[in-house]
Amino acid sequence: MTVLSLGAPWRQTHMGYWLAQASTRFDTRVLALMAANDSMPLALANLAARGHLTASHVHITRHLALAGSRLTDLATSAGVSKQAMGKLVDQCEAWGLVQRQPDLRDARACLVLFTPAGLSWLQAFQDAVTQAQTELQDAVGQQVATVMALGLEAYAA
Repeated sequence: MTVLSLGAPWRQTHMGYWLAQASTRFDTRVLALMAANDSMPLALANLAARGHLTASHVHITRHLALAGSRLTDLATSAGVSKQAMGKLVDQCEAWGLVQRQPDLRDARACLVLFTPAGLSWLQAFQDAVTQAQTELQDAVGQQVATVMALGLEAYAA
């Protein structure tokens, strides 16, 4: 029988811990850069600056197809429940990021689409991710950043 050392530092020194810390730091930086982006709609920039837009909202940005996505597909792609994604879409729809339209292929379903403001949000997201990646590369070096990206890609596959 193994006795756990509950005070041992392993709980804050394993790979999963560092991945979570790095992901949180990266997403926080992306949202801060988006809030400062002049091309982002002012209302959305203000929401981001006040912390109302979070990494959860980035799920839509990462997973919503440009041609639109059904809610179920969006939830599956983001790895969240349909109910959770529905609440997130409701919020983003109220903020003008996305809209729902009937799905012409299935009258029972609807598509979630970016609005023009949502496309500006998407551009601000791309700009912020590019900047945050550059900052990460500057912090750890190009070679380490490349190895990190290759390793994370292989691990996630």
